[in-house]
Amino acid sequence: MDTVPGRGGLRIGRGLETLGAWLLGILWLLPLLYALWASVHQREAATTFDLTAPLTFDNFVSVWQGAPFGRYYVNTILLVSGILVGQLVLGVLAAYAFARFRFVGSNIAFALVLVQLMIAPDILISENYTTMASLQLVDTIPAIGLPYIASAFGIFLLRQTFKSMPIELDEAAEIEGAGRLGRLWRVYVPLAKPTLVAYGLVSVSTHWNNFLWPLVITNSVNARPLTVGLAVYNGTESGIDWTLLSAATILVVAPLLVAFLIFQRQFVQSFMRAGIR
Repeated sequence: MDTVPGRGGLRIGRGLETLGAWLLGILWLLPLLYALWASVHQREAATTFDLTAPLTFDNFVSVWQGAPFGRYYVNTILLVSGILVGQLVLGVLAAYAFARFRFVGSNIAFALVLVQLMIAPDILISENYTTMASLQLVDTIPAIGLPYIASAFGIFLLRQTFKSMPIELDEAAEIEGAGRLGRLWRVYVPLAKPTLVAYGLVSVSTHWNNFLWPLVITNSVNARPLTVGLAVYNGTESGIDWTLLSAATILVVAPLLVAFLIFQRQFVQSFMRAGIR
């Protein structure tokens, strides 16, 4: 007999949490499972769910030939890679300055960085477009990425990580003759690797799925990422053929799904070690 007060209620609560998590997971998976089913079947079998229906990959071939998805993939990879490199460089330098240096107006500057967290990027679309037009960058990959290079979330996350590191390590490196950038590269960056990995995964997934700003700033195949290319294809090429729509969707989300399945353990552990505050 359970003699510990409240243990039975605790077990019931955990059971309900587990059940709720499974239900939410299933609801999240259902659209994806349907898209996967429809993408590998003919149109007639897409809605019958006949397990004996033959599989086919003709839908993927038709989609790949019906739109320049190869170019869209190249554009997207260049975009997310450029944004990530810029965010890491600026984020690491800014976070190090905010964490270890004291200068006039440092608190005000950091507060202004945090204000960015409260502003939805969509609010700035008009101003960003005007800026990109003045720089003659409309319909280019840099125009998509430049508004996101300075990430307030990345700076805040890395600042908190740097502040949690023992100052004695910094002082020891200084005694050994390391300069400021040397201490940053040899002490702070290696210790912040879990945080950098976690932030990198979030950045790549966010900008891989970004749609509204790329839709506004791009006009041609030369700069469109996958999300905009998928919308254009769905609107003009495939009509109401759900098998082709599903195949195109799978082509777009497949890299992220594979990456998540491969790195999900590292993703969770990175955020746990990073200690987001």
